[in-house]
Amino acid sequence: MTTTPAAPTSATAPVAPARSVVAPPRPRPRVLLASTAVSVTALFLLVAVGSVLHQPLLIPPLAASMALVAGAPDLPLAQPRSVVGGQLLSALTGFAVLAVTGPGLWGAALAGGLALGVMAAARTPHSPAAATAVIVTVQNPPFWTFLGLLALASLLLVATGLASARLTGRRYPAYWT
Repeated sequence: MTTTPAAPTSATAPVAPARSVVAPPRPRPRVLLASTAVSVTALFLLVAVGSVLHQPLLIPPLAASMALVAGAPDLPLAQPRSVVGGQLLSALTGFAVLAVTGPGLWGAALAGGLALGVMAAARTPHSPAAATAVIVTVQNPPFWTFLGLLALASLLLVATGLASARLTGRRYPAYWT
């Protein structure tokens, strides 16, 4: 008579060996300086253009977007499709939630979470943009003004990333579509 071995229990299951995880290496000084200079330049550009337009272009999610474009230009989160598309789709998600819930923190929490799903479905992953949905739902900005300024600011960040790539020899974008 043959018997089937019992399924391993937690006491008898093999334990996977611990993997050691190390932090990535420090960037080369030239890359570090270039990334920092590009980021500062882009954010100053947003402030300058916003001053001319008498509208704020620099909002926290866009500073985070620039950090990705300047500091990690190869990541999917930093690609033009994700920066521009993710920001605009998240803003639209925020406005949709705002229309249903009105302004407030509960709606903002919903909008921030839904924005992630909308960006994933559209293949435009951009984590800083979830904060844009939150801002829209909390602050209730004018629809067309906010979308226009957000599109302009997002395009300026991508343009700065493109210019930086030309000057530094880094590759950006990794892909467009």
